[in-house]
Amino acid sequence: MNNLQNLALGLFVPFALLTATPGEAQSADLKIGFVDHERVLREAAPAIKAQKKIELEFSKRDQDLQKLAKQLKDTQDALEKTGSALSDADRRNKEREFADLNREFQRKQREFREDLNQRRNEELASVLERANKVIGQIAEAEKYDLILQEAVYRSPRIDITEKVIKALAEPPVK
Repeated sequence: MNNLQNLALGLFVPFALLTATPGEAQSADLKIGFVDHERVLREAAPAIKAQKKIELEFSKRDQDLQKLAKQLKDTQDALEKTGSALSDADRRNKEREFADLNREFQRKQREFREDLNQRRNEELASVLERANKVIGQIAEAEKYDLILQEAVYRSPRIDITEKVIKALAEPPVK
């Protein structure tokens, strides 16, 4: 189901519930649940494991970037301290070195962010896929008619996020 269909369904169901007469809404005996997917991505064991995996995977590059940032700052400080004592040609060379180093830093920093975001999206997509399977299993087992993942307001009594987080802590069923 695409996002437009999800939005349409998300708008239609509450509207249908609001426009139904009290007797119709009661006779339907709808069982509705809610899952806070952001909380799942923060607190569920697979999400935490994925985050640690990503941190480990990118720690070396992060350290390299921090070293390069320090080198850049040291170069700038040295240029500010000794720049006036240098000849024009030497000062221009130092400024050019600083500009080249700054461009390299900016490029590496941008590549790092892009790669980190891509890996995070890949890892979280698999967590969300598993979470959606768990939500489907809970819905079937507990006879839910509708489970929402976004809402302007929800009552705590329909929030099944904790059940989803606990279910995700268990090994996946094949």
